[in-house]
Amino acid sequence: MTGPGSPARPNAVKSADRTVELLEVLSASERPLTLTELHRELSYPKSSLYMLLQTLVARGWVELDPTRGTYGIGVRALLVGTSYLDHDPVVRVAIRVMEQVRREIDETVHLARLDGSDVVYLAGRESEHHLRVVSRVGRRLPAHATSPGKALLAARGPQEVDAILPTRLAPLTPNTVVDRAALHAQLAGFRAAGYAQEREENTPGLGCFAVALPYRTPVLDAMSCSVPLGRLDPEHERQVVTALLHGAHTITELLRQFGR
Repeated sequence: MTGPGSPARPNAVKSADRTVELLEVLSASERPLTLTELHRELSYPKSSLYMLLQTLVARGWVELDPTRGTYGIGVRALLVGTSYLDHDPVVRVAIRVMEQVRREIDETVHLARLDGSDVVYLAGRESEHHLRVVSRVGRRLPAHATSPGKALLAARGPQEVDAILPTRLAPLTPNTVVDRAALHAQLAGFRAAGYAQEREENTPGLGCFAVALPYRTPVLDAMSCSVPLGRLDPEHERQVVTALLHGAHTITELLRQFGR
């Protein structure tokens, strides 16, 4: 997929490319954006960008705040995203097992999928603790800074990992591993252990563990569990890892039975 402002793919329809890029920029932004900000981000002719926005507003894919003159992602995008999850057989199988894992350890459990150099969170089951991690389906984070991303990268060789990741590994917190040699050493350890983990690499105060779901090759999905560090002692860590490994085995066997 081309990034904002990059040339269209060969044989691509320019208007379709621009529509998708515009929606991706809006969905990735933490706040609605003005026409000027979108023009700066995408470098489309301002008149063409305005007309495209008006079309998407009329169709419900983009929402306009007329008092501020800002544009944000619309409800139609939510409906399409929900449809994707409703029809994904992996999500349907995994969600039942994730609920069992959540009941067993009472921590927030996620299903994530590798998409380029990022992971996208497809489903979640939240802990019942007062202090808990809130599940955010659709969230996208760099694979190198998350435990599900590390688990999925560890399922690949060093050359493939380098081909997936960007040249510069951006830090999300001061604890994010951004040195490539250190990351490769970390992944080698996770590969040997059979699961991945991280401490405050993307969110302060949180630790996370993850296991890849090897029901297909290449491996694209992983199940993870996030735990506030305040209650993460060695015994609870053992419980979390054991539950994840068992749950991942169950999901993998079920998907293989269904021919996935």
